[in-house]
Amino acid sequence: MNMAVVSSEIEVAVAPDVAFKVFTEEMDLWWIRGPINFSDAGRVVEVRCEPGVGGRIGEVLGDRATGPLREKAHITVWEPGVRLCWASSVDDVQTEVRFEPAGAGTRVVVEHRIPAGGQDRGGTAWSRVVPLWFGRWCTSRDHAPHRPADIARLGLGIYYARPGAAARWLADVFGFEPVTELPPEPDPLPEGSHGAPWIEFRIGNASLMIFRRDDGALPAAPTHVPWVYVDDLDAHLAHAEQAGAAILHRKEWPWLPSYVAEDLEGNRWTFAQARPTQRP
Repeated sequence: MNMAVVSSEIEVAVAPDVAFKVFTEEMDLWWIRGPINFSDAGRVVEVRCEPGVGGRIGEVLGDRATGPLREKAHITVWEPGVRLCWASSVDDVQTEVRFEPAGAGTRVVVEHRIPAGGQDRGGTAWSRVVPLWFGRWCTSRDHAPHRPADIARLGLGIYYARPGAAARWLADVFGFEPVTELPPEPDPLPEGSHGAPWIEFRIGNASLMIFRRDDGALPAAPTHVPWVYVDDLDAHLAHAEQAGAAILHRKEWPWLPSYVAEDLEGNRWTFAQARPTQRP
């Protein structure tokens, strides 16, 4: 049977047994928080990997101690220091992570297999995020605080006619660090199953997001749109409507409830549901 394979790898300066332990036990520390990095971004408080075959990988909602775990995958192979495999609970992707000795460190290889006719609804995202997120954490964990760092409650979206070129320029000239690999494709960036590629930089704990400007979509194309995370999005939306704000979009994204409003001079604002970990 034909099978699609997606893979990536990263070398880290820790031994294989340590790399395995960090990958599984510290998943909530190396998993980067952001607007789209969860399936239930308004309620998640922890990313958890339960040990052993049959353990679950998923998002804990509401409360770390008592909240339910929204399962993303279940573990099928658990070989500490050697290999970790799981089957996705949201699509047909099978994942294997190998921890191979490489000099004084470890080569971490992430390999996804998708059977012919199978669906990928995000299961292969691990091959994109592990090299950056896990690699950075292994580099910094000896001196970084061992507590999850959520994003600030104020972010910024900037709209460009050529978002890919603009993002590469911001990285090359200003040294901004992208959350994931920047798209190599020329503008206009190709649309995927979830729309245009997501481009995000992290400046401190603030998100800087790069979007495509569509001059014909609205009366005046935005260039800079603040993102504000609020405690109760429904109450905030109701109050804004009652107070006279023009509501342009009610974006009920599966992963992040939000809406876009216009202020009295036509500036646009995106308001999104804050996670419990973003609140005071």
